Amino acid sequence: MTEDRTKLQWPKLASAIRAAREARRLTQLALAELAGISEGTVQNLEDPSRRPGRIPPSIDKIEPHLGWAAGSSMTILNGGEPTPAAARETSASLRGGKDKLREKLPLRIVDELESDDTLLDSQVIQLPGVKGVRMTVVVHGQPEATPEEIQEALLAWRRAESRLQRLPDEEDDDPQAANGS
Repeated sequence: MTEDRTKLQWPKLASAIRAAREARRLTQLALAELAGISEGTVQNLEDPSRRPGRIPPSIDKIEPHLGWAAGSSMTILNGGEPTPAAARETSASLRGGKDKLREKLPLRIVDELESDDTLLDSQVIQLPGVKGVRMTVVVHGQPEATPEEIQEALLAWRRAESRLQRLPDEEDDDPQAANGS
């Protein structure tokens, strides 16, 4: 199914992005850092006069940081309203598969995943130097955290995630190799 791009409501999306960002007390730069995009990209997304020739992939990246469910940007572009994200759905689905998780994961990990903490983000990171070895990170926040505390935690996670993505290969860790010995 192809979309009639001439009927997409770019000004409505730009306004909705700005309103959601401001409601979460985020600057354009903070939203960009959270989503892993440039501040200029956020500025472009919030510019009601811009009509990109294609749907920018960055709209999918900002949705969770605006409190929207996946696909909300396209819904807005087609004249609808964003769907609020349901962070707790992931926790609920984990509880439903408790027996399967207990078979695969250590109990301390299952207990952590079953906590009532707010799920902030998750990431699967390919470890360097070993094909097919991955690290899974689940980031939780306190259930009573304010929106500002959640955003601060997400920014801290993004900085940590960035460092994790740049893990050195074993050769880089070897001090003798680094010294040329």
